[in-house]
Amino acid sequence: MDPEVPSSPSLDGFKKHTLLLSFQSLGVVFGRLSTAPLYVYGTIPVEEFTSSDSAYQYFSFIFWTLTIITLLKYAIIVLRADDDREGGPFALYSLLCRHAKVGLLPNDRTGNEVMHYEAGSPFRIKKESRARRAIKNNKSCHYVMLLLALFGACVMIGDAVLTPAISGMAIPSSSKYLYVAVPFACAILVCLFTLQQYGTHKIGFVFAPIIIIWLLFIGGVGIHNIVQCEPKIMSAISPVYMYRFIRNIDKRSWRSLGSILLCIAGSEAMFADLGHFSKKSIQIVLVSLIYPVLILCYAGQSAFISKNYENFEDFNHLSRSIPELARHVFVVLSLLASVVGSQASLTGSFSIIKQCLALGCFPRVKVVHTSDKLNGQVYIPDINWLLMVLSLAVTIGFHDAVRIGNAAGLAIVSGMLVTSCLMSLVIALYWEKSWLASASFLLFFGLVEAIYLSACMLNFHKGAWSLVVFIALSLTIMLAWHYGTMKKYELDLQNKVSTEWLTDYSPGLGVARVPGIGFVFTDIVTGIPAFFSHFITNLPAFHKVLIFVSFKSLPVPHLPPSRRYLIGRVGAKTYKIFRCIVRYGYCDHIQDTNDFEEQIIRSIAEFISQEENDFESLVSPEGRMLVVGNPSPEGDAIIPVQDTCSAVGTTSSANNETQITEISPAGDSSDTGFPSVRRKKKVRFTLPANRPKMNVFIREELQELIDARESGTAYFLGRSHLTVRQGSSFLKQFLTKTYVFCNNNCRAHPVALNIPHAALVEVGMVYTI
Repeated sequence: MDPEVPSSPSLDGFKKHTLLLSFQSLGVVFGRLSTAPLYVYGTIPVEEFTSSDSAYQYFSFIFWTLTIITLLKYAIIVLRADDDREGGPFALYSLLCRHAKVGLLPNDRTGNEVMHYEAGSPFRIKKESRARRAIKNNKSCHYVMLLLALFGACVMIGDAVLTPAISGMAIPSSSKYLYVAVPFACAILVCLFTLQQYGTHKIGFVFAPIIIIWLLFIGGVGIHNIVQCEPKIMSAISPVYMYRFIRNIDKRSWRSLGSILLCIAGSEAMFADLGHFSKKSIQIVLVSLIYPVLILCYAGQSAFISKNYENFEDFNHLSRSIPELARHVFVVLSLLASVVGSQASLTGSFSIIKQCLALGCFPRVKVVHTSDKLNGQVYIPDINWLLMVLSLAVTIGFHDAVRIGNAAGLAIVSGMLVTSCLMSLVIALYWEKSWLASASFLLFFGLVEAIYLSACMLNFHKGAWSLVVFIALSLTIMLAWHYGTMKKYELDLQNKVSTEWLTDYSPGLGVARVPGIGFVFTDIVTGIPAFFSHFITNLPAFHKVLIFVSFKSLPVPHLPPSRRYLIGRVGAKTYKIFRCIVRYGYCDHIQDTNDFEEQIIRSIAEFISQEENDFESLVSPEGRMLVVGNPSPEGDAIIPVQDTCSAVGTTSSANNETQITEISPAGDSSDTGFPSVRRKKKVRFTLPANRPKMNVFIREELQELIDARESGTAYFLGRSHLTVRQGSSFLKQFLTKTYVFCNNNCRAHPVALNIPHAALVEVGMVYTI
């Protein structure tokens, strides 16, 4: 750098951060691409190498597949379609939901306006074009897009089952080592899945040096084989060799292209793992290191095969091309690299499931955020152990790298086809390019992927069927969950009662107001939920301060804290009834915070303080609603004061102690399955002494809010049970029963807050569909 031009501290910090992420991405994102040489040539039947020219032809396919798909499609084009630094098929789907209005979660018109109220927000929906209008009005397109996104998610989860299995089997893959291969692979799988709980940040630091050494090793071996065996092998990058292959093709040789497809295994993970790292870091590593080293490695192995295809029984395995002096080093490095090779698909599956959860397309599971800086770095314990069991079952059941590779190849190309379809729509509807550009993208890349898909389907009976079975099961669960979620929300909307019923008519029913604050959690954002009206009818009493809380996930990755809370009143001021809509992106984690109650109370206080003077508000049928940000510790409305440390486990209104349970990190729960209980300081509030000019009525209402908090807190939660009407179709009964089964067996609660059991009131409702 020129010494006369000083560098900006922020720029230097950005560069250091990018380099750090680039280093970590080597151990997570590129582990699978880097270890693909272990099994690409090894899964091609040895009978297909009929001459030295066969190695040239296969290398030509490898070179152009890596260049077209990995480099051109993903690194240059698809990575630009990130959804605020998030990737994967659901990120593309969320872009379409936001800019083409193709979301399928039902909302009444008023509720939709309330949820998406974003005055001054960067997430404004673009002006409606003719294409957007056509797709918006075509309901069939909405279902097709959702099905594509769900299918892509299922494929990536299936890939997370198959990739660890084939990575573990890749080293002793010869049949004569079968008695060693299966136990060896199972040991690798158990170690790999056990490491996941430490998070992407730590795993990246541990795995990155392994991949760097591995890349330098296979790159050096590749150069050695090129020089020693066939220096002219680089001429095979000419497409003429692909033409020769196609000209003499038959069914058996066409099937072998499914193995060549494995050379781009991990390309889809570059996009899916985008939330764990950054676009720039992934592009830098791929272009400067991964791509050239892989070309050299495959070229060297092709050169070795072209000279030795008649000398060995298993000449097509990478281990055969390693010089004798380096064999022991290769065994150790390949062992370590095979563990790392599965990391990209695992982190990608965690990210995909987190997105599906937020958009209501996956049963509730506990999500652990492993980084305070990058919200995209997540770990899902239940899914991790389920994937481990399935991967072990595949390894033991198939005990053959070729059969597992056939299934993995089908998973790779299926996920890429889904990305191509969704990406073509993003080009037209989000980037606002011409339909010609969108169609050209789909035809060019879709044609390449369709060729490989046809080759993979020829291997359907040789292991690829396992992926289809897994996709069918997982897709059924996702569709059933989405169907049940939609039906439940529609019934909640149909059975809600008006706010006047609570504010005007309930006093006539003899409803009493008791001291304290009542939090009512509901999915609807207008009106009174049916379960709460059912509760009031049978037990005519509720708290002096009542707060209806709704969590709403928007089709955006992140929502700034300053736009998170939407606060309004239900009825007149004298009723002390509020509505709080907590909006968040599908990568935000706000429900698992331990101070959520305090945040809501402070947001209500800010609303009371700003209500008379804030003109940026949404006028809803229930009145004005204001956007209130995440209050700062120096909030003006009320001031938090730390109380003494209170014993946790009981709730008492007399001594103002609040039961607070804190969920410990993964693995710290007791054998009963309940979260561990810790001591936590209770936060109390007081009015600021430095605001003597505060309106006396506002001051009185704030004091009433503080007094209500001191009197105690209760939480109301509705439990909706779906039943099927007699005579319904088999499909409706099947989807509903599947949803009910998943809902009854979810490990996570509908509202993922640390709600004390003694203060929780659950009200059951039975809906017949």
